[in-house]
Amino acid sequence: MEEQYVVGVDFGTLSGRAVVVRVHDGAELGSAVHPYRHGVVEDRLPRSGRQLPPEWALQVPDDYRDVLRIAVPAAVAAAGVDPAHVIGVATDFTACTMVPTLADGTPLCELDDLRDRPHAYVKLWKHHAAQPHADRINALAAERAESWLPRYGGLISSEWELAKGLELFEEDREVYDRMQRWVEAADWTVWQLCGSYVRNACTAGYKGVLQDGAYPSVEFLEALAPGFGGFVADKLDQPIGQLGDVAGGLTAEAASWTGLPEGIAVAVGNVDAHVTAPAAQAVGPGQMVAIMGTSTCHVMSAEVLREVPGMCGVVDGGIVAGAWGYEAGQSGVGDIFGWFTETSVPPSYVAAAAAAGEDVHQHLTRLAAAQEVGEHGLVALDWHSGNRSVLVDHELSGLVVGLTLATRPEDVYRALLEATAFGTRVIVETFRDSGVPVEELVVAGGLAKNELLMQVYADVTRMPLSVIDSQQGPALGSAIHAAVAAGAYPDVPTAAKSMGKVRRGVYQPDESRALAYDELYAVYLSLHDHFGRATTTMRGLKAIRRRAVARRLDATGGSAS
Repeated sequence: MEEQYVVGVDFGTLSGRAVVVRVHDGAELGSAVHPYRHGVVEDRLPRSGRQLPPEWALQVPDDYRDVLRIAVPAAVAAAGVDPAHVIGVATDFTACTMVPTLADGTPLCELDDLRDRPHAYVKLWKHHAAQPHADRINALAAERAESWLPRYGGLISSEWELAKGLELFEEDREVYDRMQRWVEAADWTVWQLCGSYVRNACTAGYKGVLQDGAYPSVEFLEALAPGFGGFVADKLDQPIGQLGDVAGGLTAEAASWTGLPEGIAVAVGNVDAHVTAPAAQAVGPGQMVAIMGTSTCHVMSAEVLREVPGMCGVVDGGIVAGAWGYEAGQSGVGDIFGWFTETSVPPSYVAAAAAAGEDVHQHLTRLAAAQEVGEHGLVALDWHSGNRSVLVDHELSGLVVGLTLATRPEDVYRALLEATAFGTRVIVETFRDSGVPVEELVVAGGLAKNELLMQVYADVTRMPLSVIDSQQGPALGSAIHAAVAAGAYPDVPTAAKSMGKVRRGVYQPDESRALAYDELYAVYLSLHDHFGRATTTMRGLKAIRRRAVARRLDATGGSAS
C-alpha cells in the first residue's frame, strides 16, 4: 500500500508555515515558512500611510493567501513526496483574528474605496483598542446575570469577536454596514481553500461566546448599543463544523495555488493553541499545554465543568470531543523578551554576543543562567501587552521593581523570564483552586528551546515539564486533524497516539530553587493584586497616552479613529 500524506498549515503572528506529515506515524517530512509581506500593521496603513492610534494591530489578508501559494508547494517539494498521495489539508490560526468581508469572502480592505479605512482591515488577536467596549460588555453581562459569562471566568476579552465587532459598529458605521460577514481568520483561510464558509466549533466557543448552542441574545446586544441587536444574525452566525470534520473539498483554484490534488479533504479550521494539544499527545485530564511564542496560550481537557475566574473559556468539545476544553493565556511572553532585546540592550552587549557567536537572546540567557535565584533583586509584572488571564485587562502594563544603578541587562532579562513563569503559576493555581486539577505542564512553541526558561517554569510551578517533540507543533496538530478529516483515523485522540510526539518529564523542579522562587512569587502576587485590582494607575497612564497621541494627530492632520 502506498504511503499517504497530509499537510498542516499554521498561520502565526508574523508568518505562516506548512508541514508535510506521513499519516501512519506522524513523521514530518518537509516544511516551509513564509513571512507575511506586511507583517503586523501597528503604525500606519500599508497603502495610504494613514497613522493608527495606540493599541491597534492589523494585518493584510492577501499575506495569508501567499502562505498557501508559496509555503505549501515549498513544503511538498522539500518533503520529496508525490502530491498525488496527499489526502488532506488543515489549517490553524492565531485567535481571535477577525476579517470583515462581503458575502463571498472578499475582505473589505481589498475594495478600492475602503483601502484607507483602518476598520476594513484584519484585526489581529493583539489588537487591544476594543478594551473600553469589552469593559461595557462585561459590566452589562454581570448586571444582567447572563448565563454565558461564568463560562469565561466572569470576563470576556477585548481580543474577541464581540468586543471587536462592537468597536467596529461604533467607530465606523459605514464599514460595519458594508460588512456582510465577520469572519475568524481560521475560517476565512478554510473558505479560501474549499469555497465553503464553515465556522469552527473552537473559535465559535472560545472567541465567539457560543455556549450551549446560543450566542448572546438580541436583547443583550441591543442593550449594548441601539441597532447592534442584529450583529449575530446579520454578521456572525454560520453553520458550525466540529473539529476534525470535513469543511469541503479543495477547489480547483486552491489546488492551483498549493499544487495539491483538487477535491482532497479540507478540515474544519482550528486555533493554533488548541490544535497543538493532540500534537503533544496531551488530550487527557490534568495535562495543561502551554504554547509559548509571542504570547502563551494554556489549554487543557478535563472531565469536569467548573467556573475558573479569569479563564478565557470552557467549551464542550473545544479541544477534543467528549471532554471540556479549557483555555487561559498570557498576552505577552516572547514579545516581551523581543521588546527588551530590541530597545534596552547597550551596543557593548550586542558586540559581545556577536564575538561569542551568539544572538542577543542567547547571550543574555547565558549570563542570566549564572545567577542564583533572586540575585538580581528584581520582580517584574509580565503585562507589557496587557493581561489575558486571570485579570482579563489589556489596559494593564509592564513593571519592573527593584532597579538600581547596579542593575545590568541580564538582570532585567532574567526577571522578565521569571515574570512570565509567575504569570503561568497564577493561572495553574487558579485552575486548581477552582477544582480543575493540573498535574503536568507540556510546553510547545519556539520558546521551548530556551533551557533556562524551561527550568525556571519547572521550578516556579513545581511541576515536571514535558516538551513536544516537534518544531512545528501547531502545523503537526493541523495535520492530525487533516488525517481525521480524510478518514485515515476515526477520531483525533486515536490519530494523536500515532502521529503526536512528546518527550515526557524533560525538566524536573528543584526544591531549593522552588523555595527561593516562592519568596519572589509572593512579591509578584502582591504587585499583581495591587496594580491589577486595587489601583487604576496603569489604566490612568494608558488614558493619558491616548489623549496625548490624539492631540499630536490632530495637530498634524492625522486621525485617531
